[in-house]
Amino acid sequence: MNLILMGLPGAGKGTQAEKINEAYHIPHISTGDMFRLAIKEGTELGQKAKEYMDQGALVPDDVTIGIVKERLGRDDCKNGFLLDGFPRTVAQAKSLQALLEEMDDSIDYVLHVDVPEEDLVERLAGRRICPTCGATYHVTHNPPQKEGICDNDGSKLMQREDDQAETVKNRLNVNLEQMKPLLDFYHDKGNLVKIDGDQEIDHVFKDIQSAIEY
Repeated sequence: MNLILMGLPGAGKGTQAEKINEAYHIPHISTGDMFRLAIKEGTELGQKAKEYMDQGALVPDDVTIGIVKERLGRDDCKNGFLLDGFPRTVAQAKSLQALLEEMDDSIDYVLHVDVPEEDLVERLAGRRICPTCGATYHVTHNPPQKEGICDNDGSKLMQREDDQAETVKNRLNVNLEQMKPLLDFYHDKGNLVKIDGDQEIDHVFKDIQSAIEY
């Protein structure tokens, strides 16, 4: 089973990716993981990607799709895979489709974990971080025992600059603009599945299971 997981920051994609991996034994492949593996192994494409990343530049599509091809050709992908963070553009989606056709394969489902924007702002803006140990809390959903203080080491919790409400809204709008053409592309292909992400984690996963096991 070949899946793509999509959703805005804070929608809970990471949690659902772990559950899909455990239930269906297919690798969860993020763009960052692919790049890190290629760089660690010193592949030609990995070295090219590193040059761009070291300069703070975007890795070109031809290098990215080459790294994707190498990753999907590994043994652990024989029974399927879960892509997260790729494709990011319609051009990349078309390149992925062409690549999979070469491999006599295709994407089965594109899972869009959908959460209302105002809820995502609340989720992200309520996040607090311990600057000492890195523990993460939420003022509503996962508060520390003592308000504003880390349970582990007593450090004063902080809010990351990019978690402030106005910054979060801007970040979500940028991500939404980037994601919409992709959602339209896969909707037209007929394999886009909208999942209600605004419910308990286990309920979200049950909806995912219902969709891909239908």
